[in-house]
Amino acid sequence: MVRILFASWYSGLGGGETDLLTLVDALDKSRYEPHLLLPAAGQLADRWRGKGWPAHIIPFRGASTYFIPAIWARFPVVRRLRELLKEARIDIVQSDYHTLPLIAPAAERAGLALTWTVHGWWFKPKPWQRAFFRRIPAVARSRAIRDGFLGSPPFMPKENLPVIYTGVDTRRFHPGLDRGALRREIGLRDDAEVVAMVARFQPVKGHHNFQAMAEMVLAQRPDTHFIVAGGDVFGAAADGRYRADILAKAQSTPVLSDRLQYLGFRGDVENVYAAADVFVCPSDFESYGIANLEAMACATPVVSTRRGGPSETIVDGVTGFLVEPGAAEALAGHVLRLLNDGALRRRMGAAGQERVESDFSIEAAAAAYSKIYEDLLALN
Repeated sequence: MVRILFASWYSGLGGGETDLLTLVDALDKSRYEPHLLLPAAGQLADRWRGKGWPAHIIPFRGASTYFIPAIWARFPVVRRLRELLKEARIDIVQSDYHTLPLIAPAAERAGLALTWTVHGWWFKPKPWQRAFFRRIPAVARSRAIRDGFLGSPPFMPKENLPVIYTGVDTRRFHPGLDRGALRREIGLRDDAEVVAMVARFQPVKGHHNFQAMAEMVLAQRPDTHFIVAGGDVFGAAADGRYRADILAKAQSTPVLSDRLQYLGFRGDVENVYAAADVFVCPSDFESYGIANLEAMACATPVVSTRRGGPSETIVDGVTGFLVEPGAAEALAGHVLRLLNDGALRRRMGAAGQERVESDFSIEAAAAAYSKIYEDLLALN
């Protein structure tokens, strides 16, 4: 049995954390025993333990983008992390960015294999960090993330940072879900036209763009309904202010107050996709954009901004439509086109489902990560 410690600074349950749960669930449990390291209890630890997997809570401060590796390696918590690795008999460590400067020296002192996943292109290594990152095997969740992290010119060869796309669990996300379950819960007719969004509250996610798009669509199709699922996942003050502003705007705009519903966090987000005729991702950018793929897996056509991961996962005009960030009018135009053309919705939905099954399955992602783990074990 190979014991893998997944180290994360995020204790909430956003997209990246849900992706982690999905990946670990798909690993071969006869071969791998998953452990989790977090700095605090929360939704992720609760969900992890609910699956019967060990979770370890050790308070620590996540690294900023300006960390100095040699200094962070001397922090007292590194010794405690090394003790955990020994006590739990860990064989491999997989980390996120914010935990890496602490868990890396702990793993190295314990003689353990280590890898990490690059989740965002905004983590641009400073000159004094580049040697640190060059020596630690890593994978990126998309080509956009890889290229952004490596910079121009890249500080190390691109082949040293392979891309593994996060997979979708098609046992959970599929076209056979009950289309009316959520509609009945929130009081929408079975024949209502519904446009959906799924995202945590954060300015970059573009709730303001979604609302602007909704107003334009309603000007031409006043019976359309709009639903948004997602919460204030990480409790950041700026995100809370943004959420308050968005909800206030929705309530004070007459055309939106009647047709737009904010549902909060949904553990059954698959029912949101199933209830929707069109799914919209209005973000300023997405490092990956897992919600687009989940919607596609449910055969729901997607209209998304293109910057980042969506340009790699969505085939424009085939599995959905891509627009420039901030282009609410373009979002509205494509949404109206899909609402006006049921055959186009069905065709794009089917193409999206096929693309997820062929190129973005969780089984493929789990196999790719498993190969990395086995290669690390062979080298260590």
